[in-house]
Amino acid sequence: MSLSRRGVLAAGGAVGALAATAAGTGSAAASPAHGHGPGRGRVRTGFDRLAADGYRMLRGQKVGIVTNPTGITADVRHIVDVMHPDPRVELTAVFGPEHGFRGTAQAGGSEGRYDDPATGLPVYDTYLKNGRDLADVFTASGVDTVLFDIQDAGARFYTYIWTLYDCLEAAALAGKRVVVLDRPNPVTGREALGPVLDPAFGTFVGRREIAQAHGMTVAELALFFNAEFFHERPARLDVVTMSGWRRSDFFDATGLPWVPPSPNMPTPETAAVYPGTCLFEGTNLSEGRGTTRPFELLGAEGVDHRWAAAANELRLPGVAFREAYFAPTFSKFAGKTVGGVQVHVHDREVFDPVRTGIALLVTAKQTWSGFAWRPDNWIDKLTGNTRVRTMIDAGADTDAVVRAWQRDLSAFRAKRRKYLRYGG
Repeated sequence: MSLSRRGVLAAGGAVGALAATAAGTGSAAASPAHGHGPGRGRVRTGFDRLAADGYRMLRGQKVGIVTNPTGITADVRHIVDVMHPDPRVELTAVFGPEHGFRGTAQAGGSEGRYDDPATGLPVYDTYLKNGRDLADVFTASGVDTVLFDIQDAGARFYTYIWTLYDCLEAAALAGKRVVVLDRPNPVTGREALGPVLDPAFGTFVGRREIAQAHGMTVAELALFFNAEFFHERPARLDVVTMSGWRRSDFFDATGLPWVPPSPNMPTPETAAVYPGTCLFEGTNLSEGRGTTRPFELLGAEGVDHRWAAAANELRLPGVAFREAYFAPTFSKFAGKTVGGVQVHVHDREVFDPVRTGIALLVTAKQTWSGFAWRPDNWIDKLTGNTRVRTMIDAGADTDAVVRAWQRDLSAFRAKRRKYLRYGG
């Protein structure tokens, strides 16, 4: 098919108004919100607006939904539990991503195929399925439309956006429609940051060429993916935007309740540092899994005060580093006391998580003789290239590493602009 139906419920307009545009044009835009402060409940999610419109865009359709515990209303009811008894929508299936529909699985796991005890709905496992395999799941479910509603964390290596990517591809193969219900980027949508993935390093922690911190919402990413990467065979795609969200908003400005989108993303503060400190998954240091502050605590046996001191000497904007000691309960160094740093963001407006992550890698290598990359060079999958690893190994400083990706980042920033749907 040559066109992708990108119906957009404009954030500042009437809830029932749809605009259909050709794939890749990006002409419909959301109106910015004005005059609202933090925590005042001003943001309405895509689901909120869909439900307020009586699910009109789903009438006559058998609907399945890709979601997890973050798919909630402002009064913390799960949207599956809300939709299931509502006669205005025919919800017939649920599709669980990594960690599962109800969120019981740890990283790298899922819940498998089962019937949901609360609703009786069949729950299908989508984790690590793509292409024809995922298309076959959609076909077997009997749905006409696949909804997507999951809270993202704003980083390229957070896998839910690649579940979205896989759903677009599979829906096109299966002849299904996709409707993406938007939620905030918790770390703002102001700017994209970090290296752009080289497709030669494509994996489930980064399939295609986007920046490490993409600065987009899931609906904006859906439009981007469908037009830029699936232009030869786009999905039939509609997105339902939010109302009241501004690009400069951190999550606590939305008035929405936070639900951990995965077991090691407990707070919005975790999401703020994650686009940079997740890079420690590619090293032999703990990234804080198995503690109450994952991705804020970093360390290993043998690390001491010198790392925090070296990192603080860089005077990175908006952040300070505390010498810290901790004992992870699982993952790396489980049950052992390790030394390292705690990342303290004191001015998130100027904090750059990706630059900070690079600086911490550089100083860890400088101050701890035991520093090593994971033997499988997982760091290359996380950064999307070999350049970060090889430059740090060659002794490059933080500024040099960051300069190396600026040309690719500028090109991505220019390309992403036409898919942005919110002002402010």
